[in-house]
Amino acid sequence: MRGKKYSGIFRKYFIVTISIILASFVFIGGALLLLVSKLWMDDKNALLVENTMSVAQNTSDVLESDYLGESSRGSVIVICNSLMQISNAVDCDIFITNLGGEVVYCKEILQSNMALYTGNCLIHNNYKVPEDILSQASKGLYRSTGNLGGSLSDIHFIVAVPVEVHGVIAGYVFSTQPIVGGLTPYIAGIFRMFFIAALFALALTFIIVYLVSRRLAKPLQQMSAAAKQYATGDFSTRVAIKRGRIRLFGHDEVDELVLAFNTMAQALATLEMSRRSFVANVSHELKTPMTTIGGFIDGILDGTISEDKEKQYLEIVSNEVKRLARLVTGMLNMSKIEAGELDLKPQKFDISEMLFMTLLSFEQVIENKHIEIRGLDTMNPNHIIADKDMINQVVYNLVDNAVKFTPDSGYIEVSSKADSEKVILKIKNSGKGIPGEEIEKIFERFYKVDKSRSYDVKGAGMGLYIIKTIVELHGGNISARSEYGEYAEFIVQLPLN
Repeated sequence: MRGKKYSGIFRKYFIVTISIILASFVFIGGALLLLVSKLWMDDKNALLVENTMSVAQNTSDVLESDYLGESSRGSVIVICNSLMQISNAVDCDIFITNLGGEVVYCKEILQSNMALYTGNCLIHNNYKVPEDILSQASKGLYRSTGNLGGSLSDIHFIVAVPVEVHGVIAGYVFSTQPIVGGLTPYIAGIFRMFFIAALFALALTFIIVYLVSRRLAKPLQQMSAAAKQYATGDFSTRVAIKRGRIRLFGHDEVDELVLAFNTMAQALATLEMSRRSFVANVSHELKTPMTTIGGFIDGILDGTISEDKEKQYLEIVSNEVKRLARLVTGMLNMSKIEAGELDLKPQKFDISEMLFMTLLSFEQVIENKHIEIRGLDTMNPNHIIADKDMINQVVYNLVDNAVKFTPDSGYIEVSSKADSEKVILKIKNSGKGIPGEEIEKIFERFYKVDKSRSYDVKGAGMGLYIIKTIVELHGGNISARSEYGEYAEFIVQLPLN
């Protein structure tokens, strides 16, 4: 298990993120390389152009002066000295050719007495500029890259301008500079700095991505492990959230997911407890009347119960059968509700009359407990359009609860009032009422009020849940209020149509 701790989403997220970052650095490095190369080449070209034009102008001035006639050797020294100084200053090779493309002036002439004497340079003596390049240079500024028709050993920047003497082209000034030899050290230096910076950035990014990936993956792994426990029926595990991180960064989507997951786990745990309680309650509810029914019927059949008491016990059996029927009906209704199969069959009826007839069906119990019924004399007919059978179930269950929890000599107060849109039905009974902390829970499925004191010993926790669902299906709502130790009251609001 430990070997697979970070083998899933953590590894995938980490690898993908690092891969994207590496690809980004490669892209940035490549773009930087191209940009720096272009800037360097543009700068070198501009510098070559500037110095080539300067040499051409100086050469033209020297050749047009009278100094050439007095001392041709002196003009060679002046021109070649200028070529040597500028060539060394900008790290390039500048030379001058005649109209046929042969070199006549260069910096090397001053470095050899023999060259100065003969006027020929051993280095440039073999240079022969092609006619097409001379033709283009004669038109003005010429810029290109190449090997000058094979005269140069590798690729160079080449810049050429014509030298005019008294308005006539007398030759050409050429400036050449190797691209690889100059660009490579420059690029290497910049790339070395970029590599060092990228290395530090990658190391920092690696650490941050590792921590973030682990932070994102850890809650998901915990939820996966917890979900497996939930599958076995153990809902006790919760996924922890570091409060310090929440205070620092606030909630993110993963934190929200963890909170929702824990809420779901709590709901599942509550539902499981309710389900177990429901099963226990239903088992008890089925067992008790069935035992009673079986015992009384056996007593009648074997003669243990005398004939004069058979009717009394048969009435008890009949009540228990009705109780079983109500329980089964409630279970079937709840099943239909959860399956979405509870269909409405609306019809017009008087809900005030329904309330009165329901109270009448409890007449015997009401008389036995000496319960006072209040409000019947002030009720008026109120007709609504709804599913009569379902609304009858709502009214019957509310009255049944009121009769059940009203103490001897207590009271039940009912009212039915309507306005232009809805009818409001209220059923209030004296008694212990509902604890304040239980008011919001009584309409939950399988929930029973105060199980420790067994107020609702004959219920399975379905009645109020079904009532609420039926009322809401009709577009109404139901609420409860209570003064603990005094009364409990249920208020049902139903639309007239």
